[in-house]
Amino acid sequence: MKWTEITTLEEWDDILEKSTKRGQVILKHSTTCPVSSNAIKEYEHYLEGSPNNNLDYILVKVIESRAVSNQIAKDLSVKHESPQIIFMKDKFKYWTASHWSVTTEHMTAVLN
Repeated sequence: MKWTEITTLEEWDDILEKSTKRGQVILKHSTTCPVSSNAIKEYEHYLEGSPNNNLDYILVKVIESRAVSNQIAKDLSVKHESPQIIFMKDKFKYWTASHWSVTTEHMTAVLN
Protein backbone atom coordinates (compact mmCIF):
# COMPACT_ATOMS: atom_id res chain seq x y z
CA MET A 1 0.00 0.00 0.00
CA LYS A 2 1.20 3.52 -0.71
CA TRP A 3 0.43 6.98 0.58
CA THR A 4 -0.85 9.86 -1.56
CA GLU A 5 0.74 13.28 -1.21
CA ILE A 6 -1.58 16.28 -1.20
CA THR A 7 -0.36 19.81 -1.90
CA THR A 8 -3.46 21.99 -2.39
CA LEU A 9 -6.36 23.17 -0.27
CA GLU A 10 -8.74 21.65 -2.82
CA GLU A 11 -7.13 18.24 -2.31
CA TRP A 12 -7.44 18.69 1.46
CA ASP A 13 -11.14 19.55 1.07
CA ASP A 14 -11.58 16.32 -0.91
CA ILE A 15 -9.82 14.30 1.81
CA LEU A 16 -11.96 15.93 4.49
CA GLU A 17 -15.09 15.01 2.55
CA LYS A 18 -13.83 11.45 1.90
CA SER A 19 -13.50 11.02 5.66
CA THR A 20 -17.31 10.84 5.88
CA LYS A 21 -17.13 7.54 3.97
CA ARG A 22 -13.69 6.16 4.82
CA GLY A 23 -11.08 6.76 7.51
CA GLN A 24 -8.11 8.95 6.56
CA VAL A 25 -4.60 8.82 8.01
CA ILE A 26 -2.49 11.93 7.48
CA LEU A 27 1.24 12.18 8.12
CA LYS A 28 2.47 15.77 8.39
CA HIS A 29 6.14 15.59 7.44
CA SER A 30 8.97 18.12 7.54
CA THR A 31 11.60 17.46 4.86
CA THR A 32 14.25 19.25 6.96
CA CYS A 33 13.75 17.50 10.32
CA PRO A 34 15.62 14.32 11.33
CA VAL A 35 12.79 13.24 13.66
CA SER A 36 10.37 13.60 10.76
CA SER A 37 12.73 11.59 8.56
CA ASN A 38 12.41 8.75 11.06
CA ALA A 39 8.61 9.15 11.17
CA ILE A 40 8.22 8.79 7.41
CA LYS A 41 10.34 5.62 7.52
CA GLU A 42 8.02 4.25 10.22
CA TYR A 43 4.96 5.25 8.14
CA GLU A 44 6.35 3.49 5.07
CA HIS A 45 7.30 0.44 7.16
CA TYR A 46 3.73 0.25 8.48
CA LEU A 47 2.35 0.51 4.92
CA GLU A 48 4.70 -2.20 3.65
CA GLY A 49 3.50 -4.57 6.38
CA SER A 50 -0.16 -5.29 7.06
CA PRO A 51 -1.86 -1.89 7.09
CA ASN A 52 -5.59 -1.44 7.61
CA ASN A 53 -6.88 -1.58 4.02
CA ASN A 54 -10.09 0.21 5.00
CA LEU A 55 -8.20 3.50 5.40
CA ASP A 56 -6.58 5.96 3.00
CA TYR A 57 -3.05 7.15 3.71
CA ILE A 58 -2.04 10.74 3.02
CA LEU A 59 1.24 12.68 3.21
CA VAL A 60 1.53 16.45 3.66
CA LYS A 61 4.94 18.10 3.50
CA VAL A 62 4.55 20.92 6.00
CA ILE A 63 7.12 23.34 4.56
CA GLU A 64 6.24 22.87 0.90
CA SER A 65 2.47 22.79 1.58
CA ARG A 66 2.22 25.12 4.57
CA ALA A 67 -1.31 26.34 3.71
CA VAL A 68 -2.57 22.74 3.67
CA SER A 69 -0.81 21.93 6.93
CA ASN A 70 -2.29 24.99 8.62
CA GLN A 71 -5.79 24.23 7.31
CA ILE A 72 -5.60 20.68 8.67
CA ALA A 73 -4.74 22.06 12.11
CA LYS A 74 -7.64 24.50 11.90
CA ASP A 75 -10.26 22.10 10.51
CA LEU A 76 -9.45 19.31 12.98
CA SER A 77 -8.68 21.56 15.99
CA VAL A 78 -5.27 19.96 16.31
CA LYS A 79 -2.19 21.86 17.42
CA HIS A 80 0.34 21.72 14.59
CA GLU A 81 3.34 19.49 15.25
CA SER A 82 5.81 17.89 12.91
CA PRO A 83 6.12 15.07 12.41
CA GLN A 84 2.51 14.36 13.28
CA ILE A 85 0.14 11.56 12.36
CA ILE A 86 -3.61 12.07 12.50
CA PHE A 87 -6.40 9.52 12.09
CA MET A 88 -9.72 11.08 11.15
CA LYS A 89 -13.19 9.88 10.28
CA ASP A 90 -16.35 11.92 9.67
CA LYS A 91 -14.31 15.15 9.59
CA PHE A 92 -13.22 14.50 13.19
CA LYS A 93 -9.80 13.73 14.67
CA TYR A 94 -9.85 10.41 16.53
CA TRP A 95 -6.16 10.01 17.23
CA THR A 96 -2.94 11.92 16.85
CA ALA A 97 0.70 11.30 17.73
CA SER A 98 3.82 13.31 17.11
CA HIS A 99 7.59 13.21 17.13
CA TRP A 100 9.08 9.94 18.41
CA SER A 101 5.59 8.51 19.05
CA VAL A 102 5.09 8.05 15.30
CA THR A 103 6.14 4.40 15.15
CA THR A 104 5.06 1.34 13.22
CA GLU A 105 4.05 -0.32 16.49
CA HIS A 106 1.94 2.65 17.59
CA MET A 107 0.20 2.86 14.20
CA THR A 108 -0.49 -0.88 14.22
CA ALA A 109 -1.96 -0.75 17.73
CA VAL A 110 -4.29 2.15 16.90
CA LEU A 111 -5.20 1.61 13.24
CA ASN A 112 -5.48 -2.18 12.93
